[in-house]
Amino acid sequence: MEKIRTITFVVNNAKPGAAELTARLEKLARDAGVKTRSTIHHPIEDQALAGQDACCIIGGDGTLLGVVPQAVRLGVPVLGIRMGNLGFLATFSPDEALEKFVPLLQGAYQIENRQLLECCCPGNDKVVALNDVVIKGEDASRLVSLSVEADGEFVTEYFCDGLIISSPTGSTAYNLSAGGPLLHPDAEVVSMTPICPHTLGNRSVVLPRKTHLQVDWKQSAAHPQVKVDGYLTLRPDIDKESAISISPAKKKLALLQSPGHSHFAVVRNRLNWK
Repeated sequence: MEKIRTITFVVNNAKPGAAELTARLEKLARDAGVKTRSTIHHPIEDQALAGQDACCIIGGDGTLLGVVPQAVRLGVPVLGIRMGNLGFLATFSPDEALEKFVPLLQGAYQIENRQLLECCCPGNDKVVALNDVVIKGEDASRLVSLSVEADGEFVTEYFCDGLIISSPTGSTAYNLSAGGPLLHPDAEVVSMTPICPHTLGNRSVVLPRKTHLQVDWKQSAAHPQVKVDGYLTLRPDIDKESAISISPAKKKLALLQSPGHSHFAVVRNRLNWK
């Protein structure tokens, strides 16, 4: 792979040890002739990744998710370092990062292209999601009624706490906690999982990735709320249109991994599989 000559560190200083690790990695990069810059802003500044060969996240999956829109728009690969025990996207531990960082800068890495979802919410700009799009009511104590169509064909009407539309990457996040299926990140599919459905027959549905989903809000007395990757909240303008659409995004996110990276090794470790 090509050598990395410029890199931006996105640092979550709320994580213990993040600032110290950043300083050590920046020194390693500079000693290797790589130009560096860093930011602690969340969300990151507009164009913070412009002209960069890579972006290094030091924090966790949440920090990484906040970088996704800009990284995708500018085509910048992302490397994730977790400052804790759990991380399906930030796969490098601090020790692994220190050991493998210089070889990685010199081209010893592989790229995983992760699928994205595109969400079109009435009254809002289109946004992309790496993990999921979650549709709930603003009043979390009340059930919601959601009618779903897939490529124009009626699927079902859910009466539930909410609905999770998940990419394969996001299947290990909220989707998994809600009882949804665990999907391999290379699977060309999207999953739809109701949260605490009123009818026990309502279960997760796995659909082809190319499926265009339309979720229609059926309650005029309440207002929907759409969460994108857990950090971005959208309030649909249901006076204009009651339907929220989710479809496959044209672009993908490039994740930097070490050679021989194993998805199942990560899953076994994080989920305590034998």
